[in-house]
Amino acid sequence: MSSIRTIGFIGYGAMASLMGRNLIQAGHDVVAYTPSGRSNGAEADVPMLASPRLVAEKSDAIILCVPNDEAENRTLHGEDGLLAGLRHSQLVLDTSTVSPEQADHLAALLKERGVAVLDTPMSGSTPEAEKGALIMLVGGPEDTVERARPILDCIGRITIHAGPAGSAARLKLVVNGIMGGTLNIIAEGIAYGLASGVERDVLFDALQELAVISPHHKRKIGMGQERNFPSQFPTRLMSKDMGLLLEAGRRCGVPMHGMAAASQNLAFSSRHHADDDYSALIAQMEQNIANR
Repeated sequence: MSSIRTIGFIGYGAMASLMGRNLIQAGHDVVAYTPSGRSNGAEADVPMLASPRLVAEKSDAIILCVPNDEAENRTLHGEDGLLAGLRHSQLVLDTSTVSPEQADHLAALLKERGVAVLDTPMSGSTPEAEKGALIMLVGGPEDTVERARPILDCIGRITIHAGPAGSAARLKLVVNGIMGGTLNIIAEGIAYGLASGVERDVLFDALQELAVISPHHKRKIGMGQERNFPSQFPTRLMSKDMGLLLEAGRRCGVPMHGMAAASQNLAFSSRHHADDDYSALIAQMEQNIANR
């Protein structure tokens, strides 16, 4: 094992708690902070500390896993914030899906303090997190990537070094945009098939056989067929990520008409299925045609 013994989490929800379990199995000690003092709605199986500052003070490396820019900034500042407890040369990995501007801001902020930081958003949902099979997207200096590799190898099956700081945050929006955009196309196709009279199970079973549909989306189609949407990736977070992508595309002058349509449908689905898996968009489309 590396010299990194204790790993502290800021945010310890569904994904982070599974990553933490794999790190513990690899011999690391894990501590965590959440505003509620709880993990994923339940009592945590690791020590829950009272502030981000305490997590920084008691850890060799810190993993951020929070839902958005605002949540991340709330954990950073103030006398009990993460910045108040960080030490020179400490290591911070930000696995959150945040805006490119937030990733750039965090990198600059920690560089000023002599703290090593990587943006390390992951591709994968809870099944991959449980198996330690996430794809880790990493932005930052090569030497910092190598320093973090023992952690990355515990929680992911592959690490993709996307480039300098902020690169992985940008790549993650591409990945999630393709996921959300493709799911929207599938949901629209299913809605047409059902409205036109194709028998429901025939339709869903046929889609499971097609090579053009990814294994990830076949899993989502299966949820749609069963009308059961365990929250592997909540709709509210996918909707948030689509919004981040559209704003980032606007800043770059890139038209994203298809992504915009998907974003609108996912935003509507989030009103009814915020904490369900984002594949609940299939159910929302099915409900829409049933009401006509």
